[in-house]
Amino acid sequence: MKIYDVTDKEYAPYGRVLTEDYQVEGIKKLMEKTPAPDEVIYIPSDAEMEALPEAEVLQNSFFGGMPIQIGYCNGTNHKLNALEYHRCSELGIACTDLILLLGKQKKISSDNFYDTDHVKAFFVPKGTIYEMYATTLHYAPCCVKNEPFKNVVILPKGTNEPLENAVKGAKEDPLLFAVNKWLIAHEEANIQGGFNGLLGLNITVD
Repeated sequence: MKIYDVTDKEYAPYGRVLTEDYQVEGIKKLMEKTPAPDEVIYIPSDAEMEALPEAEVLQNSFFGGMPIQIGYCNGTNHKLNALEYHRCSELGIACTDLILLLGKQKKISSDNFYDTDHVKAFFVPKGTIYEMYATTLHYAPCCVKNEPFKNVVILPKGTNEPLENAVKGAKEDPLLFAVNKWLIAHEEANIQGGFNGLLGLNITVD
C-alpha cells in the first residue's frame, strides 16, 4: 500500500503535526531506557515522565487542564490487527521512525464493521510530535525497516484501564473494550474480548 508522510496534506483529516509547539526533551530522554521487545508492549502511565515539568505544560496546554497520563507503546509490529478510538485526541511522540495505520470513525458501518480498504498508512519520522483526532481510528504503530519502534502515548488519565462495568444497549457498546477505548479487531489477531469487525485483509507493512 502507499505510505504517505505525516506532513502530507492527506494527514489533515486524521490529525496535526505539533513538533514546533512543545519541548519534550525530558520525555524523549526517559524513553531511551524503555524496552523495545520482539512483541508489542503498552504502558499507559509512567510516573517519571508524568513528573516532568514538560508534562504539566502538555496537560495545561494541549489537554486544556484535564489530568493526563503519559506512557508508551514500544516493540515490533507489522500488522494492523485492530483499530481503536477514544472520545478525545491522542498525542504521540515518535521516538523512532514508525508507521501509523489509520482510519476514520465515520466509515464504521451501522452494525460496527469496518473495511480495511479504508485504511491509510503514514510514515512518522523520529522526533515528531503528532495529534490524532478523536475520530481517527488507530492501533499499535508498525516498524520501519524491521527496526523496533518506540512511541510515547499521551491521553486523559484513566484511558485504557479495565472497565468496572459492562454496558449494553447502545449500538456502539459492543466495541467498548476499556475505559475511553472502543476497539474493532481483526479475527486473525485473536484479541480476547474484542469485537471482530474488521473486514478484509489484516494489512501487513513490511
